[in-house]
Amino acid sequence: MIRRFRTSLLPIVAVMSLLTMANAEPQRAMTKHTRDVVTNRSVKMLGHMPAAQSMRLTLTLPLRNQAELEDFLRDAYDPYSPTFHQFLTVEQFTERFGPTQADYDLLTRFAEGAGLRVVETSRNRLNLDVEGSVSNIEKALNVKMNTYQHPTESRTFFAPDREPTPNVGIQLWHINGLDNFSTPHRMLVKRSDNPGAISFATTGSCPQKSFCGSDMRAAYYGSGSLTGSGQSLGLFELLGTDLADLTTYYTNAGQTNNVPVTLQSVGGNSTSCLAKNGCDDTEQTLDMTQALGMAPGLSSLVMYVGGENPVDDAAIFNAMATASPLNAQLSSSWAWLPADPKSDDPFFLEFQAQGQNLFDATGDDGSWQTAEFVWPADDANLTGVGGTDLTTTGAGGAWATETAWVDGGGGFSPNKFAIPSYQTAAAAGCGKCSQTLRNGPDVSANANFTFYVCADQTTCTANLYGGTSFAAPMWAGLLALANQQNMTNTGKTIGFINPLMYALYGTSAYGTDFHDITSGCQEDGGYCATTGYDPVTGLGSPIGPALINSLAPTNAGSFSLSATPKAVKIAQGAKQVFKITSTISNGFDSAVTLKVSGLPTGVTAKFQGNPIAAPGSGTAMMQLTASATAKTGIVTVTISGSGGGLTETTTVKIDITTAAN
Repeated sequence: MIRRFRTSLLPIVAVMSLLTMANAEPQRAMTKHTRDVVTNRSVKMLGHMPAAQSMRLTLTLPLRNQAELEDFLRDAYDPYSPTFHQFLTVEQFTERFGPTQADYDLLTRFAEGAGLRVVETSRNRLNLDVEGSVSNIEKALNVKMNTYQHPTESRTFFAPDREPTPNVGIQLWHINGLDNFSTPHRMLVKRSDNPGAISFATTGSCPQKSFCGSDMRAAYYGSGSLTGSGQSLGLFELLGTDLADLTTYYTNAGQTNNVPVTLQSVGGNSTSCLAKNGCDDTEQTLDMTQALGMAPGLSSLVMYVGGENPVDDAAIFNAMATASPLNAQLSSSWAWLPADPKSDDPFFLEFQAQGQNLFDATGDDGSWQTAEFVWPADDANLTGVGGTDLTTTGAGGAWATETAWVDGGGGFSPNKFAIPSYQTAAAAGCGKCSQTLRNGPDVSANANFTFYVCADQTTCTANLYGGTSFAAPMWAGLLALANQQNMTNTGKTIGFINPLMYALYGTSAYGTDFHDITSGCQEDGGYCATTGYDPVTGLGSPIGPALINSLAPTNAGSFSLSATPKAVKIAQGAKQVFKITSTISNGFDSAVTLKVSGLPTGVTAKFQGNPIAAPGSGTAMMQLTASATAKTGIVTVTISGSGGGLTETTTVKIDITTAAN
């Protein structure tokens, strides 16, 4: 009887699950999917997509416990917090902030019940990749998939006619792959496209005195010993590459690459890119050479290769967020216009929670206010990298001078992202900056037409290509050096560096950590570089050794002591209690042991709660007891705290009076 009951229960549960989905109220996802040109009917509809045509979509669920996540990130990036740089693993992030397994299972059943095939799941349960016919997708999402004439390009595009309203039973965050309206752009330009901006390199180590990636390391970091050892770097790419071009580059430069390179397919896309097949791997190859040039001792470099039509951004960013091992430094040199600019924020927030940092090229069209599109560089959850024109003292030589690059992208957010708290102080001193919207770039590096490039299985070029595409992977490589040092000091990565870098602004460290670019303007009446932060070069370019030491202090943090109250009276035969507070900074994570010295005759001290446990932030109570015969008078005693190889002190002034009659 029991067996028969259990056997019959399973289909009942399945039926009830299907009934729940069938009766669920259709609801929109939390992000936008329809293009304005479709909803306002400013483009011509050419027809419906073929019903049998196959499409691949990425269904993304929202993060949970958003308020708790915000609190976690605030503390993780607060140097005075006990949880500073206490990052999460993928599993820990999923458990606390990812979708529940029940919701993920419900989404899976919905997709399969709608005739869609699940082709890939994700460790963090954010993404579910599915394939299906246009007909089944239309029924599942309650849309019509149409083709339209593109308003500015000589091509057609496909898109839904309305917002998707799937009967899932839970709300989705976003559905990626529903349109191919936006053609992604590489943040890369040829010198011939802007002949007025020609400035050949004359001090580089590569052929024709052009700059190798190693020249950028010499200019921005120097001859230090950090190489990125133990660190892995990830590149966001929408096309594959031919590693023969990387080999040619190193051969012609007279150098050797010792870093293993992995080409990882995302969504089944090809990792190969051959010129004979009409594929251009210029962007992909230069991303590698600039990252490797700055960090030649990386443990690995991973290129995540997705598709560009439509853009596989959700799948690529999620692959970066769930990799094993994680890449602590990430770089992207592509831009496009999504239907909703906040659609990838769950992945960017996961990067921050897991100690990863994404660098993004801010573009080569000058002012953001006139550029075609700049996203994702204006998102406040990543580090935007602008462009400069750099000169050095010689081949493999030091930094000499630097000005703003005429094509460097920057300004205030065209996508209306609010100004982040970490940027408000810098923007307040910038006359051309927005005080309400996110400003960019955050930092900058050389982007002028001064590089050596090998690509497309053809003759290499010198002083032909430029772009913030070069600058973003340089910064990713520099962070690998800083993370190497921080791992040695603390066993942790640095994570999202914007809060830490902007905290340096207005302090003496700013002048030692950054080259403040103060001359040069964007073309066509754009912004100009000025003293301090500006919307052309941001905080400036790195003075590598000093900036690395600020981001990854070699003393593994510090602590300070304070006493409350600072002065009291104690009568003979009486007791008094003081509070001793230990405050940590820069990731200090050791216990602090307290002791007192200089006590007068007849006075004893006893600590309650000593030591102050790691990470060394907290309080302990110190009880002073004066004997009936304690010597009267005013005495200053010293309380010392030791931990992490450091010793700090504070003082308490004690006025011992005679016993009351």
